[in-house]
Amino acid sequence: MVREPALDLDQLGVMESIFALSNGHLGLRGNLDEGEPHAIAGTYLSGFYELHPLPYPEGGYGYPESGQTLVNVTNGKVLRLLVDDEPLDVRYGTVLTHERVLDLRAGVLRRTVDWVSPAGRRVIVRSTRLVSFSQRAVAAINYEVEAVDARARIIVQSVLQANEAPPEVDSADPRVAEALVDPLVAVAQDEEQTGTVLVHRSRHSGLTMAAGMEHDVECPNQYELDKDTRPDWARTSIVTVLQPGQRLRVVKYLGYGWSKSRTVGALRDQVAGALMSARYAGWDTLVREQREFLDDFWGAADVEMDGHPAIQQAVRFGLFQVLQAGARAEGRAIGAKGLTGTGYNGHTFWDIEGFVLPVLTMTKPDAAAHALRWRASTLDLARNRAATLNLAGAAFPWRTINGEETSAYWPAGTAAFHINADIARAFEEYRLVTGDESLERECGLEVLVETARLWASLGHHDRHGQWHIDGVTGPDEYTAVVDDNIFTNLAAAANLRAAAAACARQPDLAARLSVTAEEVGAWEAAASAVHLPHDEELRVHPQCSGFTRFAEWDFERSIGKYPLMLHAPYFELYRKQVVKQADLVLAMDWFPDAFTDEQMARNLDYYERRTVRDSSLSASTQAVMCARAGHLDLAHDYLHEAALVDLRNFQGNTAQGLHIASLAGATTALINGFGGLREHAEVLELEPALPGSVTRLRFRVRWHGMALQTEVTHEDVRLTLLVTDGQRMPVRLYGEELTITGHAEVRRPVRVRTPLLPRPEQPAGRAPVRADGGDGE
Repeated sequence: MVREPALDLDQLGVMESIFALSNGHLGLRGNLDEGEPHAIAGTYLSGFYELHPLPYPEGGYGYPESGQTLVNVTNGKVLRLLVDDEPLDVRYGTVLTHERVLDLRAGVLRRTVDWVSPAGRRVIVRSTRLVSFSQRAVAAINYEVEAVDARARIIVQSVLQANEAPPEVDSADPRVAEALVDPLVAVAQDEEQTGTVLVHRSRHSGLTMAAGMEHDVECPNQYELDKDTRPDWARTSIVTVLQPGQRLRVVKYLGYGWSKSRTVGALRDQVAGALMSARYAGWDTLVREQREFLDDFWGAADVEMDGHPAIQQAVRFGLFQVLQAGARAEGRAIGAKGLTGTGYNGHTFWDIEGFVLPVLTMTKPDAAAHALRWRASTLDLARNRAATLNLAGAAFPWRTINGEETSAYWPAGTAAFHINADIARAFEEYRLVTGDESLERECGLEVLVETARLWASLGHHDRHGQWHIDGVTGPDEYTAVVDDNIFTNLAAAANLRAAAAACARQPDLAARLSVTAEEVGAWEAAASAVHLPHDEELRVHPQCSGFTRFAEWDFERSIGKYPLMLHAPYFELYRKQVVKQADLVLAMDWFPDAFTDEQMARNLDYYERRTVRDSSLSASTQAVMCARAGHLDLAHDYLHEAALVDLRNFQGNTAQGLHIASLAGATTALINGFGGLREHAEVLELEPALPGSVTRLRFRVRWHGMALQTEVTHEDVRLTLLVTDGQRMPVRLYGEELTITGHAEVRRPVRVRTPLLPRPEQPAGRAPVRADGGDGE
């Protein structure tokens, strides 16, 4: 559970993000029930966006023309309470107690408020909110008001509100803010039994959405119910008189849906049907179904770590948020912030395929499959983008909501072609982990082939036969438009090999895509000849060609001036040895077979001293690689930073939404770092080792339809299959070939990881926040 024992209005925005509820289709920020005060009043539908022009001081060929911004749709969370005509507002009267609890096992947000009005009337409000995993279009709120020490007239106003005033947008472009002012045009309003359905259309993108509410009321006394409906809002009011100890209970059911092509009537009826279904099921059934869904998830996804309760809580919080981001996204993109806030305008990036989908694939594989299907559904747009760039195959966008490129800054957008290989890798990860080739046949092979064709047109062989990719940007956005970025080269090579192997597995489908033997041979030749720069004098790999000869960055002068992109021009960053986020280190994480143990140790030591972690994506990768290199305590500190990035607001921007990739990366840091897990040649490999402060680690992953539990202490490793109906799982533990069955656990002694080099240093002021509460220095 995540508990807020008292309300801090200065932290309102942060807590709205932390207490956000979502199922991947519908997201509700953790706003107070009464609607005010709030930092960002957010209600979001995955994929529902508005268009705005992109600003270019100087335009250029191939620049995207329109930006996309996630819209705050019709807000149904609001339940205003009046006690003898005094509105409950935590800024007025006296708040005796105020507590909120996010229950990660039940999937609900609970709130209790003990409040005395300015006129002296005391009430206790108890609310529970959920966004249903079982009924995709439905959310519900159970709202109870109790009179405490005097007779009180109680009025509850349940509201649907469209076109709320937008938050301040973290953007220098006024057009983004303008797109969020009254983005919804009223189309239709229908009153239901005890509620309303409002239908709106986005002003510029032409998308249609409907939102509706219905109510169940329980009251010990007579009450009256009244409805009022206008184009942009609807209100259902309940009034009664409560004696001390009596309670009014209102259950509010919410239904949401949107479409680009369906008629207004069809969408209205869809939402009305969702409301009828929710009300038929009733509150208790929705709560039970929510718990059952999460019991199934945690049964094969939980991670337990003894020794640091805060990290344990944070890792579970992260897993819960990853599930919320993708569980029912079904046919829509998963945003970098999920549906928790307005950060990045709701766009999806390579973060999702690179960090989030690997976790979903091992914990909720059907959700990962839906996310991959969405990417595949945008393949025609990616082909068009490649053609615009005079390239073959498909070029997926750097940032998008609907599949079209919306990045106005090409060095960190268009030039970051590695996203195409990241997407291909996610398809391969899904096949390797699940053992399911149906997704490959359905859409994955076509993605692999078209991305391979992109790389074939991007790369070239030099006169010595080596294969190069020039003029691209790797994961480190402080080193842009470079030649032979090692991460990009290795990712492209893996993409090419995966496409070739997939064509061999699916020759009939490959033939339909006009793949020839000569084309496959060219892919394999390029992958085999990929160039990896190496500095023989320093005995490290330059992140890109020439990186180790760049001037060094003066980190001492940068203390207190992070993130650097807010204090230094990109031109200066591009010319220096300063790394925003793990790049070469990420290459070693994802493609370890390309490096020896000694190379890994030396590279890690070199880049630790130059990586400033101005991106939340970095800490989890550094945790994994520090753990593999034997720097287990340092890895633990990086895990702490990745896991608590939002619960401690380490980046200072949690109010804009959660860092879903970092939260996913915390699980990866534990499982791949301390658990030493790798998928290799379609077999799970494990090499566990724990830092001194962690006494036990237990995690569960899904593999080929089976659930493997690994438990590690400082003495031994225990492997167990959780499902035992004749299943057998091959596993490689510390290099030993094993077969795990349901008959007995396999136990082996832990092997110590001995680092080849001393613990590496970090730039001045940029050591990770220590898990023991230290300041990182």
